[in-house]
Amino acid sequence: MKISKFIAVALVAVLAVAFLVGCSDETTTPTAPGTQDTITILSGTIVDNMTLSADKAYLLRGGVFVGRKDDPNKSTTLTIPAGTTIYGESTTDGMLVISRGGKIDAQGTASKPIVFTSDRKPGERARGDWGGVIINGWAPLNTGAEAEGEGGTGPYGGTNAADNSGILKYVRVEFAGREISPDNELNGIAFQGVGSATVVDYIQVHMNKDDGVEFFGGTVNAKHVYISGVADDLFDWTDGWTGKGQFWVGHQFPDDCDNGFEADNSAEDNEAHPRSKPTVYNITLVGAKDANGKSDDGMLLREGTAGVFKNVIITNFGETAVDIDHSATFNNAWNSTNSSLNGNLVLDNAIIWQNTTEYNSDADEAGFPFTTMAFVQTLNANNRFVDPGLVDPVNTTSPNYLPTTGSAATSGYASVPVDGWFDTANYVGAFAPGQNWLAGWTTHARN
Repeated sequence: MKISKFIAVALVAVLAVAFLVGCSDETTTPTAPGTQDTITILSGTIVDNMTLSADKAYLLRGGVFVGRKDDPNKSTTLTIPAGTTIYGESTTDGMLVISRGGKIDAQGTASKPIVFTSDRKPGERARGDWGGVIINGWAPLNTGAEAEGEGGTGPYGGTNAADNSGILKYVRVEFAGREISPDNELNGIAFQGVGSATVVDYIQVHMNKDDGVEFFGGTVNAKHVYISGVADDLFDWTDGWTGKGQFWVGHQFPDDCDNGFEADNSAEDNEAHPRSKPTVYNITLVGAKDANGKSDDGMLLREGTAGVFKNVIITNFGETAVDIDHSATFNNAWNSTNSSLNGNLVLDNAIIWQNTTEYNSDADEAGFPFTTMAFVQTLNANNRFVDPGLVDPVNTTSPNYLPTTGSAATSGYASVPVDGWFDTANYVGAFAPGQNWLAGWTTHARN
């Protein structure tokens, strides 16, 4: 029987991928959604170095794992060039998992971002269409030597704080967050025990069903992070994350949302070590106050987390700007021996504006050394309750988070740490006037 040239080329592409990833009996999808491009299917486990091509489209069929199981040398690298599009297959819970034995080298550009997206056509896409991106590393946790990732994404954690899982740069993950089982939904990008030698810079998670990014322990740092339209928390951490962050933007959409930050140390043991203690400067958090009760707290700090957060804008959240829960969390800010701040939990040089309330006042705060109100207003003395003067931050179709001329965000800032990682930023929030680092590579499409 004569085989058409189109089918023959497609079969060659699939067989080549099958050989590299150790899978077989694959079929092709004729075209990528909304395009005329043929798709190359990725599935199974990639055990040898693989480099994708920007002039091809790829489909994640089921869980695609990169790396030989627990190879401490990380001898398998998946390289994704700038401008590549990778689709997650909705019918098979497509997702990409970088195992502890693998690395990812995904370096896009502002004009050619790397995009992970739904296999449904534009206009038909929705949150939860596919799984997401999961990176497992060898960095420490406070839950034990290692843990098992949600959704069967494999083991993570170890003893190497400087572990390197690769590079994510100008990478966009959209319409992901598939529920694998009840109460077991995938984040847009999950950093699970990821180490500090990993590079994360210029990433967007958009319209995810669960959290935008979540840090499960580890020491990874993240700069220029944009989370938009996710149905759960914008930023989430737990289990002893001690990394750094700078230039973070989180924006809730009114149809579905939860918290800006959901910050935990450990639900099982609020005093577990290493204690979650990130250091994050230059944050802009925009809630959806009119979202019929779906928008909750700008910063929910609980379960013993510590952290240093400065140059922060928190605006338009439905419940409160700042909520502190659990005695272990309060004690991170206060030295009861000499009745003074201890510097382990800090929120300072913040602008807090037009949330339903500006700080939570739970009845059980009577037993704590101070109230959340005192934490925000008095113990951290450089916080302001003024209009930050941003151009159009609440707009969900074409937002503009930049400060206007004369904006309060251009004064009252804290100097960033001088450690070789943080960038100089003489302003509050994630943007300097006239410098929109989101331009060209991000999206606001709702479907």
